[in-house]
Amino acid sequence: MAAPEEHDSQTEVSQPAGEEEETKTFKDLGVTDVLCEACDQLGWTKPTKIQIEAIPLALQGRDIIGLAETGSGKTGAFALPILNALLETPQRLFALVLTPTRELAFQISEQFEALGSSIGVQSATPGRLIDHLENTKGFNLRALKYLVMDEADRILNMDFETEVDKILKVIPRDRKTFLFSATMTKKVQKLQRAALKNPVKCAVSSKYQTVEKLQQYYLFIPSKFKDTYLVYILNELAGNSFMIFCSTCNNTQRTALLLRNLGFTAIPLHGQMSQSKRLGSLNKFKAKARSILLATDVASRGLDIPHVDVVVNFDIPTHSKFGSGEQLYYQPTKACQFSFLRYDVELFQRIEHLIGKKLPVFPTQDDEVMMLTERVTEAQRFARMELREHGEKKKRTREDAGDNDDTEGAIGVRNKVAGGKMKKRKGR
Repeated sequence: MAAPEEHDSQTEVSQPAGEEEETKTFKDLGVTDVLCEACDQLGWTKPTKIQIEAIPLALQGRDIIGLAETGSGKTGAFALPILNALLETPQRLFALVLTPTRELAFQISEQFEALGSSIGVQSATPGRLIDHLENTKGFNLRALKYLVMDEADRILNMDFETEVDKILKVIPRDRKTFLFSATMTKKVQKLQRAALKNPVKCAVSSKYQTVEKLQQYYLFIPSKFKDTYLVYILNELAGNSFMIFCSTCNNTQRTALLLRNLGFTAIPLHGQMSQSKRLGSLNKFKAKARSILLATDVASRGLDIPHVDVVVNFDIPTHSKFGSGEQLYYQPTKACQFSFLRYDVELFQRIEHLIGKKLPVFPTQDDEVMMLTERVTEAQRFARMELREHGEKKKRTREDAGDNDDTEGAIGVRNKVAGGKMKKRKGR
């Protein structure tokens, strides 16, 4: 990382446990009237805890370290102070927001443009900033006033340290910096020392906090029947929206094809898809045109999808970067979560220790599960065939035309009954 700048000791502001925040408005926080009106139009009736803590300090010109999770309103916590300052001193290339994924960059861009719609704010997304700095003639960041690093722990876990170091060397030292992260890892602390001056820390949530009413279950299953049990759960909970997390791009694509061949409206999201297809998948799921989103960890944190009912950790991450407890598995904000484990008792115990509770096993009727085996096996065969065909097609042309998700053409079994459940057929 870049050499640390001289800074004073860090100030910390946190919400005491059990203490309720008095009712405040964005006007009370110091946000200008035109932006308060924009908040009203977006349905932001009152600021969230992280916004209450961070916005007044940011408006004072302080560097901010915000420890907050997805859904806490942290985008507004840095967007509103930046737009407030932009109104006072308009200029081009005013702020830079770094995120770990393009999907999150688009989401933040949409919020900036919505908040700044009445003042003509424009955002450019996404882009690999180093490529722009090295290859785009005339592009530089010498006039930059604000730097935001969102999901900083995830940026560093994805091995972007070298890129961040290069960026810090070409932006002005005389700037305001906001660093937001769900966890305060050693890498984030190192980045803080390199990038921030006299920061104030705003912590409003505890690590791995989950909603009290969230139902969490686990399943110990043989890998041979893993797909079959997944289909059983989707049948049992038909009518809900699902996010299913897989460990690899290939397994994400395979499982999406498998489910589509069984008649489920499943759609994939992974790093080997083109950007237009990734955004297309995300938008279809957000618009409820698809009920199942299968994703790699490209979508495991940061994306705001409020209507998710059920999260399935189909593959539990075991990579060392996740095994340290920084992000062992995805935690939804409501409804129900399942974790599929293949008799890995040690990993399961680590999860229970991480969340501080014992997880019950999800009750299943094994005879009903086994009734699905023939149909699932047939769908698996179609999925393997389609994966091979897609691989051969990509060799012939590197980019498919259109913006479909590469599973829309899946054929195969597709046999459902009313209510979204797949028909169960007894084996011979």
